[in-house]
Amino acid sequence: MALSLLINLQSYVFRNDFSLGNMMPLVTILCFILYFSSLVRMSLVLSVLATISGFVIFGVVQTGLALLLFGSIESAQASLSHGYVLQTSSGIVIIVFSWLLYRLGYGFTFEMDRLRFRFEDITVILMILLFLISISSVLYYNKIYINILYFAATSMYLLYYAVRKDRSHD
Repeated sequence: MALSLLINLQSYVFRNDFSLGNMMPLVTILCFILYFSSLVRMSLVLSVLATISGFVIFGVVQTGLALLLFGSIESAQASLSHGYVLQTSSGIVIIVFSWLLYRLGYGFTFEMDRLRFRFEDITVILMILLFLISISSVLYYNKIYINILYFAATSMYLLYYAVRKDRSHD
């Protein structure tokens, strides 16, 4: 809860006081990575994987809802009330979906430190860099179909990687 409030506060300050709204996704990703690695005590690789997976899945859901509810991202941004509706509906969908997956017993139980692929760290670091660079350009151009394709492809890759990792643990 405190992390959410802190990230919302820093998001507000960056957007309104410093006019750096375009940088907020990167700052938020870095905040979550630091939180998971330092306070939750997850390995850095697992922290990055969890953070980017969550960000990408949320991006897919929110972009899909923006298209479904408003027809485009521009329409969703047209008024403050549209933004609230989009954020609320995205939160509800994510919470319900997460709860259902939890109740059905889905989740990951692997230990990242014990199970590593050969050259895994290098591969993950390169993928993270590629993700951070590409997310900047995707968000800059703000085309809804590019957003959906990008977030869906990244989400599929990260979920495939996580499922493959979990199955190798069993």
